[in-house]
Amino acid sequence: MRADRGTGRRAERRAEKRARPLSHRRRPRLPGGRPLLAVLVSGFLIVGVCAATGIAWDPFSPGSGAGRAAPEIGVPWSTGPDGGPAPGTSGPAAPKPGQSQSQGGRTPEGKATPRGELDVGAPRPAGALPFDMPQPAALRSGEAGRKLVFAHYFTPYPLSLDNEDPGNDYYSRNYLQPEGESGKHARYGGLLRDRPLPVPPKGADWERANLQQEVRTARAAGIDGFTLDMLSLSGKNWERSNLLMEAARSADPTFKIMLMPDMTSLKTDDPGVLADAVAALGKQPAAHRLPDGRLVVSPFKAEEQDAAWWSRFIDALKSRHGIRTAFVPLFLDFAAHHASFASLSHGFSEWGNRSYTNQESTTRDVQRAHGMGKIWMQPVSVQDTRPNQGIYDEAGNTATLRATWNRAIEDDADWVQLTTWNDYSEGTQFAPSLHNGHAYLDLTSYYLTKFKTGSWPKIVRDTLYLTARTQFADADPTGGQSLVMSLRKGSAAPRDTVEVLSFLTRSATVRTAVGTDKDTHEAPAGVHSALLPLRTGTSSAEVVRDGKAVTAVRLPSTVARTVEVQDLQYHAATSGRRP
Repeated sequence: MRADRGTGRRAERRAEKRARPLSHRRRPRLPGGRPLLAVLVSGFLIVGVCAATGIAWDPFSPGSGAGRAAPEIGVPWSTGPDGGPAPGTSGPAAPKPGQSQSQGGRTPEGKATPRGELDVGAPRPAGALPFDMPQPAALRSGEAGRKLVFAHYFTPYPLSLDNEDPGNDYYSRNYLQPEGESGKHARYGGLLRDRPLPVPPKGADWERANLQQEVRTARAAGIDGFTLDMLSLSGKNWERSNLLMEAARSADPTFKIMLMPDMTSLKTDDPGVLADAVAALGKQPAAHRLPDGRLVVSPFKAEEQDAAWWSRFIDALKSRHGIRTAFVPLFLDFAAHHASFASLSHGFSEWGNRSYTNQESTTRDVQRAHGMGKIWMQPVSVQDTRPNQGIYDEAGNTATLRATWNRAIEDDADWVQLTTWNDYSEGTQFAPSLHNGHAYLDLTSYYLTKFKTGSWPKIVRDTLYLTARTQFADADPTGGQSLVMSLRKGSAAPRDTVEVLSFLTRSATVRTAVGTDKDTHEAPAGVHSALLPLRTGTSSAEVVRDGKAVTAVRLPSTVARTVEVQDLQYHAATSGRRP
């Protein structure tokens, strides 16, 4: 009987897989949410994520399961007027200004803070990178200043949603728990498999402070600005969009926000209505403008409306608000639509694919754009896993990150968009996160420097980057998850590998341990990738030169053969930072 039930469940899953869409693009207005896999990390029990999100998702909307009123901008909604817990809330109150704040470890209730570390917004530590990062002025001026790098900002996932202790905040209670939000995302194991690197509670203006911290983190990595995914024209995502504009101006006046109306989500067919909303954000100092004063507008899935509609939008910005526009449409199908948009466009972009294979087509697209006298904004990505859509791409450890960056460099793209800074519902985040730390962002600084300056940075510190999944690609989750992810059409084949990406000042021996398997390989000076078979247990690597260990890295996550929730994201760690 038990075997029969198992066979029936697997047959049901296979039928669901065959029925899934194959598009690698974001689908409109998905209700989303999902839990995270329970994993032991650095001695703490990390429980998997369950969240609600979709294109225009608001965690505090009716029916969200939060059971609380939406927080007001700038007001810690976990506290009442007297500083005590607000009615209907649970967990520790946010500290008043001047009070001590949690620094990780245990919450007042004794719950473990995820991973036992917090992102306090400190500057990048000395020696974190394998090279010396150029001074900001060197990346912002001359030819380097014309090569711009933006990161796609997704407003549903700021550093904190409620200013509570990370061990008991909204991410931890709802997004990282299969039963979170009343279990409405249990079918696909919850929406999220990762979260922003936890931050301690802050004072009264905590939302602004957290957004300022994100701006500073991006700027320290060499990023010029965010592309702001405009999901709605009212509500929490709209409020957070306005607050991000203010936070960017106050944190770093040179950090710019490129406006990206999301045409899969915005509920208006009136170009004048959208023009009014874009103008409201575009008049703020942080809005990205060209040197000639034109406001840059780059709509996501621009082909949702035809070129004539966008021409009326551009005219409305000029006639109603006196704003001249540099229009840079982002297409899901560039080949089919770019010609009809050419007359009104300053440049083009596309969303791209998330597998390290099939990246060569971008060369043709860049050449087409440049041949028409347009700039090109190239997508650069890490990975893509979407439990609530039942699809994922094989990223090949860091192969997708390196391949997409190399295409942008070799094809001479004008701008780059990191897709994405923080869309955890699609598993595409570059931002510091619970399971990746700063690894992907630190790697990006290396390629970004080459993209901007034209020269590869000199490696001056031995540094290792270690990546692996916490489960095998064919793992069949044993929990209540019935919808499991299948490989997207056109992706590279699934693989079960641990990657040791070494940046060495000179050749050395790299010792590795993957589960109980121990091995060594010789790595040359420069950048080198070595792949090892994935095994159960933990993985680590160290650089050995002249018989002495020079630097070492260990993945805190444990690989298991049997899992409750499917999680096909790669986890990452770097020897340049200590957890």
